[in-house]
Amino acid sequence: MTVLEATEPKSIFTLTSLFSLLGVLTLGTVAYGSSRKLLPKNASSTERFTFIWLAFDALIHFFYEGSFLWLSMFGRQVNTSTGPLAEMWKEYAFADARWGTADPTVVSLELLTVLGAGPLACYILTQLARNDPARHYWIVVLSTAELYGGWMTFCPEWLTGSPSLDTSNPLYLWVYLFFMNTIWVVIPVWLMYDSYNQIAKSLRAQQALAALKKQ
Repeated sequence: MTVLEATEPKSIFTLTSLFSLLGVLTLGTVAYGSSRKLLPKNASSTERFTFIWLAFDALIHFFYEGSFLWLSMFGRQVNTSTGPLAEMWKEYAFADARWGTADPTVVSLELLTVLGAGPLACYILTQLARNDPARHYWIVVLSTAELYGGWMTFCPEWLTGSPSLDTSNPLYLWVYLFFMNTIWVVIPVWLMYDSYNQIAKSLRAQQALAALKKQ
């Protein structure tokens, strides 16, 4: 038996797959519940969606990606670790082998994500709860960082012919690689667009008011 045969999963969808996806769903539910508790009743649908996304974003960074960092630093790696979270990351490593071997580029990006993007998302949540419009600047900063992280995770891999990616399994391709990464492109782009409009609208109104005062 080869090493690949020994580590390859027996089926497309496993119990580890189920519990991993249920974990994601649970974090989404917690994020939604937090929005109901912490946002004002009169919050707009955009503000509520933004809060839910940022809460979910922070939880994913801290609990999921934080566990990856713990398993991938100080000489450790996912493939030689044990425990439920290690099994979850081994499952994802079937789709992208770099996550099983403590790839230095991936670990470096995750350091920025867990220690930078996670706390920043929490800070923006406090601004949303206070209805502080200054959040729009930080939303742009966070969204730019999220997009950069996604680009630097996959662009080097694509440029070298994607040797670490396994797209033969539909679960790996469409759920792990495509869906779980695309939402961190589509939603940050939308948030940047919304915040740009809010910032531009405010600055233009201020400019118009200043022009009236000069007349």
